[in-house]
Amino acid sequence: MKKLKNRLFSPAIILLVIVFLVGCNSNQTSTNNQNEKKEIMQSDWSKNANIYEVNIRQYTEEGTIKAFQKHLPRLKEMGVDILWLMPVFPVGELNRKGTLGSYYAVKDYQDINPEFGNINDFKELVKEAHNLGMYVILDWVANHSAWDNAWATEHPEWYERDSAGKLVSPFDWTDVISFDYNNKEMRNAMTDALKFWITEADIDGYRCDVAGMVPTDFWDNARDEMETIKPVFMLAEDEDNPDLLRKAFDMNYGWKLHHMMNGIAKGEKNANDIWDYFVWNDSVYPTKSYRMYFTSNHDENSWNGTVKERMGDAAEAMAILSYTVPGMGLIYSGQEAGLDKRLEFFEKDTINWEKMVYADLYKTLNNLKKDNPALWNGEFGGSFERLGDGSNQYVYSFIREKDGNKVIVLINMSNEPQSFTFADEMAYGNYTNAFTTETIVIEENTSIDLQPWKYLVLSK
Repeated sequence: MKKLKNRLFSPAIILLVIVFLVGCNSNQTSTNNQNEKKEIMQSDWSKNANIYEVNIRQYTEEGTIKAFQKHLPRLKEMGVDILWLMPVFPVGELNRKGTLGSYYAVKDYQDINPEFGNINDFKELVKEAHNLGMYVILDWVANHSAWDNAWATEHPEWYERDSAGKLVSPFDWTDVISFDYNNKEMRNAMTDALKFWITEADIDGYRCDVAGMVPTDFWDNARDEMETIKPVFMLAEDEDNPDLLRKAFDMNYGWKLHHMMNGIAKGEKNANDIWDYFVWNDSVYPTKSYRMYFTSNHDENSWNGTVKERMGDAAEAMAILSYTVPGMGLIYSGQEAGLDKRLEFFEKDTINWEKMVYADLYKTLNNLKKDNPALWNGEFGGSFERLGDGSNQYVYSFIREKDGNKVIVLINMSNEPQSFTFADEMAYGNYTNAFTTETIVIEENTSIDLQPWKYLVLSK
């Protein structure tokens, strides 16, 4: 290194250096602020929440908002927090599929499907849900609309076209046409429509259909706009774009784990595969984000089969898994009643509510989630540690802990009896069986026998 000669710097040069350094520091601060802005801040009420998907059309014989509203006290008793309503908007008639059409072919973004009721019915539903301590999010379709949506006539330039100038339908969804997100006016109109339901009906957020097919920057800006009205909760139907969870969305779908659960039920996967999944999960998604786990939803039920078809005797075990690993558990309409048919998607097909076979199961899981911080969502929740050495690939075993609160879960992921012996000191202690309320003492070499697809959930 060459030695610098002693040299006096002029005041002008010194001033330039100071300005340069201050500017660099200012730019760094600005960059940091932008990075911080990308991290979403979940509402406090979502930290220990569960989510319940409502299919208004199939929920009751009447298929109306008012008829569904009568179920709110029952859902409150079951511990439901967030009500996700499948689209309630008027359904397009042009190129409609089936008799009633798809909920996702929206004819008007600022009105209610007259088959379901009217906007006052919807406002009353939201108001009662809020009075009961529940939250309401609407299913939003931003990627495409019905062919006969007024926007298609009034603003044809808002829609995507192919090389021949024809309107574009995504995939085989011939009842809808895609928007062109290069058009700023269309973006503004869509954002205004999102804000409309928050202002007019006081809803608490949105589940956004095929969110990954819409530009991330649109969602980022839309959330900023909505948050000027009130804090919102946002669920993305997506698993491929982690950036959606940095600013715009609180939660996305856990399809990979869902498919893995189907595979385990068929004997194609095992408990160790689940640990591999969470290694991948933790490497991909922001730590603050929530992941939604489920054994069914409207798409899975209608197109891929009922829970019984896909999971058979493993159904309860997978419900336990979906509720106790880090993430938020989903219940689809009718699951608490043992829904065992594929609901028609374009026709009326009422859910049978005669036997509430799983209502107590979900009530226990909802209350456990709410009361034990170890199971809370995202960074609000506890650590997630494997129990055992994984030598038994058929027993999924873990402990979660937060501020002295603990939950231990053992699940037999097979159709054969299994046994698990405790050898991890962090698990020792006195616990309550979440489903029987009996006291269970766990100490070194305590052994637990599990019948096929059975489970043990302990809490303290």
